[in-house]
Amino acid sequence: MSIHPTAIVAATAGIPESCNVGPYCTIGPDVELGEGCELVSHVVLDGKTRLGARNLVYPFSCLGIAPQDLKYRGEATSLQIGDDTTIREYVTISRGTRGGGGTTRVGSHCLIMAYAHIGHDSTVGSHCIMANAATLAGHVTIEDHATIGALSAVHQFCSVGKYAYIGGGSIITRDVLPYSLTSAKRESRAYGFNRIGLERSGFSERQMRALHHAYRILRSAKLNTAQALERLRSEGELEACVAYLVAFIERSQRGVIK
Repeated sequence: MSIHPTAIVAATAGIPESCNVGPYCTIGPDVELGEGCELVSHVVLDGKTRLGARNLVYPFSCLGIAPQDLKYRGEATSLQIGDDTTIREYVTISRGTRGGGGTTRVGSHCLIMAYAHIGHDSTVGSHCIMANAATLAGHVTIEDHATIGALSAVHQFCSVGKYAYIGGGSIITRDVLPYSLTSAKRESRAYGFNRIGLERSGFSERQMRALHHAYRILRSAKLNTAQALERLRSEGELEACVAYLVAFIERSQRGVIK
């Protein structure tokens, strides 16, 4: 085990011998690290925080800190992070609150860039990217393979569907459609589906055609959302990716960005 002499590590923290804890890190008594984690320097791990294997955390990040919620009264809540996730400089991730289920979650193989913030009780899936200064309020859900652009903010209780791409500087106050390109250059709206991202992820041409067709119907000026969904269902058995898109819209509580 490599722990720099300037680091402050609680005696009851769980740190495997394969981990590297750099200068001036602070690790609380209820923290557990997986195999092969590296804390570069000046990292704060607090609360009941569990990191999986091979995570890399850069200087001045604060993980598992108390939630920014005035209702929080020191309850025993937690933060869970998966494997192989990179967390860059000055990232803050709050642990959960009793009212939100008690746990903030970040998946595996994510890249969380500098100054990003993940609020209490949020869930970030795997293979997600949060660019510089992207911000999630409390109770936000980000599904797998989604990308949140730099300086973007997502409102409380919003969901971002899988493979969605949010352009930089966007303010998200409604749910973001799976597979979509959403930006706020003029207003928050979806500009179609994320063709390049889906091609890189191995989607077939048949799936791409099905999604392109579904988005044309959803964005049709002559159909509202309910009519567009009914039109899609009337066309027979849907491709799995389109069926997921329809289900996402149907379960949305805040409405979706079209």
